[in-house]
Amino acid sequence: MTSTKKDPVLVVLQLSGGNDALNTVVPHGDPRYYDNRPNVRVPEDQVLKIDDNVGLNPNMGPMKKIYDEGKMAVIQGVGYPNPNRSHFRSMDIWHTAEPTKVGNEGWLGNTINQMYPQHDNVVAAVNFGAGLPRALVAHGAPVASVTDLKTYGLMNHIGESQQRNEALQAFRDMYSQAIGSGPVMDYLSQTGLDALKGADILGTVLDKYSSDVEYADNSFSKAMKGAAQVLQAEIGTRICYTQHGSFDAHTNGIALQEGLLTDVAGGIYDFYSDMKQANNSDDVIIFVFSEFGRRVRDNGNGTDHGSGGVAFVIGDAIDGGNYGEYPSLKSQDLLEGDLHFNVDFRSIYTEIMEDWLEVDARPVVKGEYEKVGFLATR
Repeated sequence: MTSTKKDPVLVVLQLSGGNDALNTVVPHGDPRYYDNRPNVRVPEDQVLKIDDNVGLNPNMGPMKKIYDEGKMAVIQGVGYPNPNRSHFRSMDIWHTAEPTKVGNEGWLGNTINQMYPQHDNVVAAVNFGAGLPRALVAHGAPVASVTDLKTYGLMNHIGESQQRNEALQAFRDMYSQAIGSGPVMDYLSQTGLDALKGADILGTVLDKYSSDVEYADNSFSKAMKGAAQVLQAEIGTRICYTQHGSFDAHTNGIALQEGLLTDVAGGIYDFYSDMKQANNSDDVIIFVFSEFGRRVRDNGNGTDHGSGGVAFVIGDAIDGGNYGEYPSLKSQDLLEGDLHFNVDFRSIYTEIMEDWLEVDARPVVKGEYEKVGFLATR
């Protein structure tokens, strides 16, 4: 990848709960799809057709616009060998890139530590949502978790500024004095100091944000707007992360996915438009994934846990189009009633890490994986 004026940024969108890949990228040209989905299916005349074989869910119109502009890669049949149908285990596999054992480090946490081995960028990664995804966890990797930038900070319940500053200084003194008293206290103290510093930096981003993009009033769009605000402020953030769901549509499958995909497609389009307005779209890519797909045959009202999902990579640095072969729906080709994967998710990680973020993927993926080829030559 040729050098750019700004450091490349990755925005990760996790579709939690197992998004139904068959009803997301719909194989409308294959009658087996309609045979297996008598109830939970997208009618052919509603599919946003990409070609004679596949198309997007009708609630993904905003993403179809990006696809038509050549800026969205659709990666079909994504998964890993011996798929696990547990939400928790499969998500952990995606987060750590460890399909055969329980990993102790997130793929993005490792990436952060490679980019900042001195751990000196306390806002290198920002998670929008409660808790901290395992993908971002690694020893020493600084990550800020934000639910609302407007209220983010420490001691915000203290209204009088002098009192608040005095309270925060007391914490700084306490953390600073504890460093050097042992490895556990050193770790806790440094974490506390990083949190204080990160809160101060993130507290400045709203004043630097200017946009006429109107985001929808839902939690996903609010997170995407938060990512846009952080990135437009240029405070040094390289990774943003958020999630939406649950997509676990055992019942009411069509209606549940319709609403969630409407949120996702709208939020992605608004964020992408925001980045273009701010002249940042060449330097930001969006990666969208879910821990697994759903079973090929519906259960009458919904779908159950399956395998063989779909992923998307979006941005002006992306060579758009379809990647990977759509998994076969022939009964003899299914894996216990599920789709087989054609693209190992570690191939996607390898390309993002090495060709976009410019770090070594091998410590994460534990080997060599053929890159998919969605990143355009710049």
